[in-house]
Amino acid sequence: MPKNGTGIYALKRYGQHWLEDPDMLTRIVAAAELSGQETVLEIGPGTGSLTKHLLAIAPVVAVEVDPRLTASLRQRFSHCPHFQLIEGDITRMDPPTTPGVVVANIPYNISSPILEKLLGSATHPHRQFSCLVLLMQKELAERICAQEGSRTYGALSVRLQYLAQCELVFPVPRRFFRPPPRVDSAVIRLRPRAFSEPLNSPDLFEQVVRQAFATRRKMLHNCLKSLVEEEFLRAVMEELGLNPQARAEDISVVNFVKLVNRLEGAKS
Repeated sequence: MPKNGTGIYALKRYGQHWLEDPDMLTRIVAAAELSGQETVLEIGPGTGSLTKHLLAIAPVVAVEVDPRLTASLRQRFSHCPHFQLIEGDITRMDPPTTPGVVVANIPYNISSPILEKLLGSATHPHRQFSCLVLLMQKELAERICAQEGSRTYGALSVRLQYLAQCELVFPVPRRFFRPPPRVDSAVIRLRPRAFSEPLNSPDLFEQVVRQAFATRRKMLHNCLKSLVEEEFLRAVMEELGLNPQARAEDISVVNFVKLVNRLEGAKS
């Protein structure tokens, strides 16, 4: 397996691909817009290249699952009083409570569990962090930030955009990593916030969104037949100014929330 300048081999089971290009690392840190007053949570610091750039501005709490790397990181940053290292799997622990910002190069193979751990869900939203700057697989980044009408817009887009303002900041080609992954990456910025129109029933929202995109080429009223009577759904869509023939990919996050609230109101 390829290794970096520390002599530590990258392990496939941890999804390790280390970004060491100083210009790219500088751009990632800049995307977090740190003032220096925050404490940063870094997930998977790896060899510490991004950690070094973060520590130049703010204190860092890092969570690393690989014991080989935790030993190396402790030695590398032993002189730094603003660095705290936790050995463990972020998907199996509660995030540390001190940090208010997340900056991380997250492994492709556990991106979804990490996002759920940091942001929660519509039923249990987490707003501990004011900003998350994440380096991830470009395809996933595009799906998260996609707008209605896009071929990449889907259930994940709706769920995460309900929980946070989502922005694709810049792409990171695979050649900048050691070892290079098989796909390109991108940096996204997520700003958790309360949505402009609260959901009356987060559970129904999750159910509607999941079912709406399960067969995305079908019209929405066909996808949701098991949840709501078809003619009533058509009437609600017309009331909201939506095309009754629309598919899930045509419905914005705002309109999904309005639709679910209207359906829940009719049930109560």
